[in-house]
Amino acid sequence: MFGDKIYIIAEAGVNHNGDINLAKKLIDAGKTAGVDCVKFQTWKTESLITKDAPKAAYQLENDGEGSQFEMLKKLELSYEDFKELQAYSKQVGVAFLSTPDEQESLNFLVDELNIPIIKVGSGEINNLLYLKQIARKKRPVILSTGMCNLADVERAYLTLVENGASEVAILHCTSEYPAPLETVNLKAMDTLKNAFQVTVGYSDHTDGIAISLAAAARGARIIEKHFTLDKTMDGPDHKASLDPIELKTLVDGIRAIELALGDGIKRIQEVEKATQLVVKKGIYALSSLKAGDVIMEEHLVGKRPITDLGMEEYESIVGKRLATDVEKDTAISRKHISWE
Repeated sequence: MFGDKIYIIAEAGVNHNGDINLAKKLIDAGKTAGVDCVKFQTWKTESLITKDAPKAAYQLENDGEGSQFEMLKKLELSYEDFKELQAYSKQVGVAFLSTPDEQESLNFLVDELNIPIIKVGSGEINNLLYLKQIARKKRPVILSTGMCNLADVERAYLTLVENGASEVAILHCTSEYPAPLETVNLKAMDTLKNAFQVTVGYSDHTDGIAISLAAAARGARIIEKHFTLDKTMDGPDHKASLDPIELKTLVDGIRAIELALGDGIKRIQEVEKATQLVVKKGIYALSSLKAGDVIMEEHLVGKRPITDLGMEEYESIVGKRLATDVEKDTAISRKHISWE
């Protein structure tokens, strides 16, 4: 679905504060940081939530009093805005995605904007009817899995694949903002990969970038992280997001990890070959020896550098006779040995 490199999703989410110009600046910041994709969220508030739905604790802390309906209505962008943001992303040169949060927005994003991938938020894990509607679009799906156990993930995954999703990638996630480190449980990525044999990644809600980097090193093929232009702005998600400098540091760190991971084959690297000649041990005479002496283990010692025979070959010369005299601390080479 995403190629050979780790796919980095910069989650702009609602950090545009309902302002399309701010949303464009987020796209610019994502491009500057080097992310693969800048992602938003698309919804019609009336279709998503009841008017008296309470805010989550972190939303109350970061956005103040009021209902969740009022907060989301204030943050809602129009479909025309999203058309403009998709075009702007293309102009800037970074992929555009948005999570559809209800069916009308799903139809808009897929049927009108032709988004190539459908991102499903953790809140939809139990929304089996909606998951079927998503699957019937026959697109690749990225499924976040906060607030659920393995059985919940299996039910959602099977609903998607059995109803037409062309491919499903699964993101491990802890749905708390910020997520305490003791709740992260990165090893769950291994469980998800082994259980479903799919591309696995991590949607990171912790403070900072350390856990995203750890997830990349542990094998995540997709990393999603919230970002903002300014953590001090009003709104529910700014405080738990990265700023542009942190986002760039994250991208650079993930790309460095990719280079360092390699292919898993244990080999001598080309850059090591010159070093091994002066650091690995060659075979040296521990004392002066005469021609005709039988070489014993107690005659030998390993010292730097290797000039001919490495110490890994010492057993091949034990029991052989010397063809020439050898002074103490002389590197023993093939020419010193009688090979008959």
